[in-house]
Amino acid sequence: MMPVKILESYDARLVNVRRDQLLFEQGDQAVDFFQIEQGQVRMFVLNDKGREFTHGIFEAGESFAEPALLGDFPYPASAIMTNAGKVWRLPKPDFLRLLKDHFELHLKLCRLLCQRLQYKTMILTEISTHQPEHRLKTIMMYIKSKMQVERHKKITIPYTRQELADMTGLRVETVIRTIKKMEQDGALTLENRKIKI
Repeated sequence: MMPVKILESYDARLVNVRRDQLLFEQGDQAVDFFQIEQGQVRMFVLNDKGREFTHGIFEAGESFAEPALLGDFPYPASAIMTNAGKVWRLPKPDFLRLLKDHFELHLKLCRLLCQRLQYKTMILTEISTHQPEHRLKTIMMYIKSKMQVERHKKITIPYTRQELADMTGLRVETVIRTIKKMEQDGALTLENRKIKI
C-alpha cells in the first residue's frame, strides 16, 4: 500500500514479529499505522462462547486496521501474526502527516477502504441469508478475484478448512461436509486435500 521509502521518510519502524504474536487486541486504542513487510496477519473477534470470526487476512504489502486509526475509536478486532514476519509501524500523528502531504496516497487508501467495506457487506449478506455452499463458493471466488486470476483458470485456495469456517461463520465440520459435496457436484476439485477452484 504505502511505498517503503515514504514510510521510512516519516520514521516508520520495521518490527520483527513472532508467529502467533498479537499486534493489538480488540478494545485497544488505535495508535499506529501497520503495514506488512513479510508474513501474514489475521484480524478476528471472539464471541462470548470463545468462537472466532475472521474479519480479514492480510499479506505482505498490505496495511490493516486503518478505520480505527482514522476514526479515533478502539480496535473492533484483534490482530495476530499467523507466521513470523516483519511489520512496519508508524505512529498516528506521523501517519496523518503522511496522508496530508501525499494526497494521491490518501486517495489510494480511501479506495482500499471502500473495497474492504464492499467485502464486509458481501460477507454480512452471505452469513445472514445464504446456505453453506453459497457462502463457501462466494468466499472462494472473492479469494480468486483478489489473486487477480482469470475466471476460467483454477487456483489453489491457500486457507485451511478451519480458516474458511472462521471467514464464513460456519463450523469446521460443516465446511468439510460442504466441500466434499461441492467436489461430488463438480463445483471444485481436491488435490492432496487442497481445494482447487
